[in-house]
Amino acid sequence: MSNNEIVVEGAVDGDLSDAPSGPEQEAPLPLLLKLSYGAPSFAGAAMAIPIGIHLTIFYSDTILVPLGLIALVKALARALDAVTDPLVGWLSDRTKSRWGRRRPWMAVGAPLCAIAFYLMFTPPEQLRGIDAAAWFAVTYTLYYLFHTVYVIPHYGLGPELTLDYHERTTLFGIREVFAVSGTLVAAVMPPILISALGGEREAYTGFSVIFGCLLALLYFNLVWRVRERPEFMARPSNPLIPGVRRVMRNRVFRLLLLVYLIGSVTGAIPGLMMPYFNKYILQPDNPNLWLAIYLATYFGAGLICLPGWIWAARRFEKKPVWLVSFAPGVIGGISLFFWGEGDMIPALISLTIAGAGFGAGLFLGPSMQADVIDYDELCTGKRREAQYSALWSIMTKFMVIPSMSIPLAVLASVGYVPNIVQSEEVQLTIRLIFCLAPATAACIAFIAACFYPITKAVHEEIWAGIHAHRRGETVTDPITGHSLMPPAHRGVDEDTGWFLDHFSMGELRRSSGGNIEKVRLEISLYTLASIALLLGFLWLLFDEVELDVAPGLMAVLYVVAIGISLTASVYHIVRLRVVGQLRDHEDSVVALHVKVSRTMRDGGLG
Repeated sequence: MSNNEIVVEGAVDGDLSDAPSGPEQEAPLPLLLKLSYGAPSFAGAAMAIPIGIHLTIFYSDTILVPLGLIALVKALARALDAVTDPLVGWLSDRTKSRWGRRRPWMAVGAPLCAIAFYLMFTPPEQLRGIDAAAWFAVTYTLYYLFHTVYVIPHYGLGPELTLDYHERTTLFGIREVFAVSGTLVAAVMPPILISALGGEREAYTGFSVIFGCLLALLYFNLVWRVRERPEFMARPSNPLIPGVRRVMRNRVFRLLLLVYLIGSVTGAIPGLMMPYFNKYILQPDNPNLWLAIYLATYFGAGLICLPGWIWAARRFEKKPVWLVSFAPGVIGGISLFFWGEGDMIPALISLTIAGAGFGAGLFLGPSMQADVIDYDELCTGKRREAQYSALWSIMTKFMVIPSMSIPLAVLASVGYVPNIVQSEEVQLTIRLIFCLAPATAACIAFIAACFYPITKAVHEEIWAGIHAHRRGETVTDPITGHSLMPPAHRGVDEDTGWFLDHFSMGELRRSSGGNIEKVRLEISLYTLASIALLLGFLWLLFDEVELDVAPGLMAVLYVVAIGISLTASVYHIVRLRVVGQLRDHEDSVVALHVKVSRTMRDGGLG
């Protein structure tokens, strides 16, 4: 048995602490481990469906909270949620406990998230207007806070479980089978519960109890059965700011991230706008029933096609299958634009086409990200799964905030009024947002995805290079073709290198020759500017919002700017605290680190 093999408790015995990591030593993961790791995504994805699809129209049309207030609350909560992602990733990497780095966070976060989910869908009946909006704001924010607490460690754990190129495809594929199954069940349950329990409030109460309990139980099972790799648990953690800076030097990660950021610009639109498209464009006699049919069709097509995508990715590799998977969504989205009142069956066909490609990106993204983390280890000698997951999460969440808030504000601005026949202008706006915006983003993302460079052969070369580095050998970077010396031989010790990465290459160059105060002044100005922008956007937001008037588009944009300004403020405050320690490092060491950093960013180090 490999010393690297991850075990399911009670399934395998042995000491796992000493062998070097590498895919050539990897045995296939036990099926029970794969199922235990993937199963919580069933409940997590099921909970995401009513939040992404039903929650907005539930609060706007049933609880009667104005759309503008809902948009504002969503933007504020998700901006805060994005800021907490890197913090949780950093804390997860630093956690030292007998239960590992990841599992304690999942054990705490999942049940708290379940409670917040229940409260979010059970507002007291007497609440209306501002009071109902406040309830929504608190519970929605808490849900995403606790969601971050469990999901970032969960996603950080995945790349650690296996280092094998194809095993990762299977592991993340199984996780997404559970996720798509959960979305399918969640899609059809609300109308069934509404019919059985007699109303929307009662239906969502029942839904939140069922899936909240299931989330807690499935994460308990994961925490109990899945063990973390001891050699990863023993690795020292990385500083937060330098870790983010080094992650962004990974050229392949930047490219992969770019593709998903482009998709995230419109990422929340399909779920957010589908109820409005169904109710006000197709106008079926029973909107709740047809919405369930459409969701079941879309996610059902994704579930049926998912095993085929997994097989194809193993047979033809990840990149070509990934590129092909863009086509169904584009074709389905464009065709939906042309359907109108009474076109339920044509819309059903379009959603079937779009859903066929739904599952591929869900498992290929994490699988390719894990390969990119291996490439980072080749370049830096470090593994930072949770930091990669957190940075991925924060950037995609900042991009998705406009797509979950701006459409609502736009609808409100063109005259949307709930529960009436909408004007032609409102209907055209719904069509443009729901059908054409995601299709356009997918076309742009496809172009960027064509440049992704890691194949199975390249991945094997990456791991051959990692093992050669451990033997003290210089290797050839399989992506850039440049020579790459072992991290330990680059002339800057680890502690010094990590500290210096608090600063940009330009700041380090300017710090040489005793110009520390100049750098301190620059960072102080950056800090003050970030705080000033934060306060300024807060002032603009409070000036824009009136309690008796629904917030408009500008309020949502101010919230996005507040989130970015807050992140920048924290970033520069952390750097300002350590700038004085630059005096302890000689100019020659700083200059060498700048050279190493630049060549790692641009590709190659020989």
